[in-house]
Amino acid sequence: MELRLQKWGNSIGIRIPSSILKSLNLKVSDTIELNQVEDKLVISKSKHKKISLDERFKKYSGENLAKEFVWDDSRGNEIW
Repeated sequence: MELRLQKWGNSIGIRIPSSILKSLNLKVSDTIELNQVEDKLVISKSKHKKISLDERFKKYSGENLAKEFVWDDSRGNEIW
């Protein structure tokens, strides 16, 4: 399939036909990989699984660097 490079802002891009996106189960905002193999560009689905913030916290084994702090004394009806 032959595609034309197009100027988009300060970048150059291509449009990927929806039939190819559907066959690869790719959607807007999905991550893909771009590699150069000799004189070819190879675009493939990213092998990295998206993980949620909760999963990231569960995997974290480092020290908790967060410390309790106070912005200011309450003035009025604030509940701290």
